Amino acid sequence: MSVLVVRNIGTIVSGDITAPITAGDTIVIRDGTIESVGDSIDADGVVIDAGGATVMPGLCDNHVHPVIGDYTPRQHQVGFIESCLHGGVTTMMSAGEPHTPGRPKDPAGVKALTILASKAFANLRPAGVKVHAGAVMLEPGLTEADFAEMAAEGVRLVAEIGISGVKDPDEAAQMTRWAQSQGMKVMVHTGGASIPGSGVIGADFVIKVQPDVAGHTNGGPTALPLSDVERILEETEAHVEVVHNGNVKAAGAVAALLVERDELHRLVIGTDSPAGSGVQPLGMLRTMSWVSSLGGVAPAIAVAAATGNVAGMHGLNTGAIAPGREADLVISDAPLGSQADDALGALSIGDTPAVAAVIIDGTTRVRKSRNTPPPVRTVGLPA
Repeated sequence: MSVLVVRNIGTIVSGDITAPITAGDTIVIRDGTIESVGDSIDADGVVIDAGGATVMPGLCDNHVHPVIGDYTPRQHQVGFIESCLHGGVTTMMSAGEPHTPGRPKDPAGVKALTILASKAFANLRPAGVKVHAGAVMLEPGLTEADFAEMAAEGVRLVAEIGISGVKDPDEAAQMTRWAQSQGMKVMVHTGGASIPGSGVIGADFVIKVQPDVAGHTNGGPTALPLSDVERILEETEAHVEVVHNGNVKAAGAVAALLVERDELHRLVIGTDSPAGSGVQPLGMLRTMSWVSSLGGVAPAIAVAAATGNVAGMHGLNTGAIAPGREADLVISDAPLGSQADDALGALSIGDTPAVAAVIIDGTTRVRKSRNTPPPVRTVGLPA
């Protein structure tokens, strides 16, 4: 039995959008699960002294494009997942594996690749990061039975529709119904074209398909009109995603629209990497700072959009700091030299917070980020 106690916390950001700040200064983790959260809890175990820094849930990137293992052929880069861990990311959700060299486009090949990616990452956690992969790329010829077969093998995701062979909205809507009936979560590409073979997708397509999430509404990389985002909010129940690999001005505008409509529970954050703009190890933190500083989203709510909102949509037992949740945590602070006093203040003024430590399932995976500036406060980690 292992016990980890995180003490002397300045602020606990819960990841729960309905109650974004949790009272207390101590988190007790037992065997990889959060046991208790509160003030000065008496518990024996290995101690981390947060030194007054902020603790938030590990970040859940809603939009990544892995292949197999910790390598991306898109940018010929090894170790991109481990590098994102140093940006506070503990969970990644695949939006498809389109960068797979020689990606098959026939139904049998599509199923084989999807199941392979799903099972491979179920057996592999690069640097401890929980990668949920195997998002089926929709191609003509897939049948309802194919979706049942993939679901039986553990597939739970449909890649962003519009970057593979299915372009007709009626065909996409039918496959979406088949997928959702099997418990799969469906994303639709929105905005301008990205990779070769993708297309321009606006509100009409999304409304016809009725997915679970409208991907990168601020552009991946080219944004769609804000009026289309408003129609998606009004005529679907989809979550609305904002990503790093998009239009920064549009990210603020989409966030402000959600604030105005009081629908921030529908906001989810991702990076859409690896992409043409590269790999963004700090992409989640930076996008959180954009929606807060440019879109008027309270910083603790921006954290929820990058943690609990994503985890909740996908039915994951992470993304929140509460008893019974997987102990995936980020100890964060204002970066040295910032005008802000703490991590939430940094987000509110557009600075990228410092990552002092990252914990996955109660195990410390990062002791000092190699990618963020150092924190203002000193965090005491056991040797």
